[in-house]
Amino acid sequence: MPAAPLELPGLRVELDKLVYRRGEDLPPDRPHAFIYYLTIHNDADRAVTLLGRKWVVEHDDGSRLVIEGDRIVGETPRLAPGEHFSYNSYHVTATDARVYGSFHGLDEFGAHVFVRIPPFALEIPPE
Repeated sequence: MPAAPLELPGLRVELDKLVYRRGEDLPPDRPHAFIYYLTIHNDADRAVTLLGRKWVVEHDDGSRLVIEGDRIVGETPRLAPGEHFSYNSYHVTATDARVYGSFHGLDEFGAHVFVRIPPFALEIPPE
């Protein structure tokens, strides 16, 4: 049986920027878009290959969306100690929400590792 994944000290996620956008090109039932910019930093003592992610979106209306999948924006970045990986993506919503999750992968020794995505709020500005 494989060992439980390790939350690797030194591997961390930072929310660099969060941008709100409303537009007619968005779905009518989810007219609010939030573009998030993240950086995954490897300040650990070993290389890490990130293989996938899990996002949890808790909407203010009580609904919950869980998104899991392989890769991160189509990539499996390998981060040596001191390296980082930055990307951006988005979420569309009808209500305010709270978002959190994790990235998972393997360290250079084949151990399963993960890093938590710090929670952040998707707050729709007043019109």
